[in-house]
Amino acid sequence: MSIAHLVSSGMGGIRTSGDLVARMEFAKNMKIGKAKEAVSKKLGVDKYEMADETVMRELREELGIGLVTGMPGAPFGVPAKMNIEGLLGLKINSCEHFRNMLKK
Repeated sequence: MSIAHLVSSGMGGIRTSGDLVARMEFAKNMKIGKAKEAVSKKLGVDKYEMADETVMRELREELGIGLVTGMPGAPFGVPAKMNIEGLLGLKINSCEHFRNMLKK
């Protein structure tokens, strides 16, 4: 866990797109360059905008994929992860666990 945290927070974490890039790296076994490229295509921004906190704040708010600071009505936690799951086309274990809990 410490390596994943180090990598995602080192790239700006949730302030920019570091958490999304790290998810792609680990889930799809991608190198960082390919992961950044894939995330930038999914978000519809270029690699430089992915590192801009202002651009990403607005985009994260619009897409509902989590923000650093709380905002009334904005998704956080599992709902934000579910939006990330749909956006990136990944399976996130905590989302799967939550869906299974709802089925019971």
